[in-house]
Amino acid sequence: MLEWMLQQVMAERGIRSGAELMRLLQDKAGYRLSPPSVSALLTSQPKQMKRDTLDALCTALNCTPGELWVHKPMTQVKGA
Repeated sequence: MLEWMLQQVMAERGIRSGAELMRLLQDKAGYRLSPPSVSALLTSQPKQMKRDTLDALCTALNCTPGELWVHKPMTQVKGA
């Protein structure tokens, strides 16, 4: 199972709001996301993501995709 870690990555870098993330995306990556799109990224795990969006997030946050998505093994159901 993949776990979306955007809020944790932001917190580690002292980024406290979606507005601040939007500014970083624009300033560091030249990438624009709408406020509703940023809000969606902050409040729920994306079901899919454009490569350009992932690249811009990694550029703006100075991280790798492996820091934004963390794999956690599925727990096995007893008796299965």
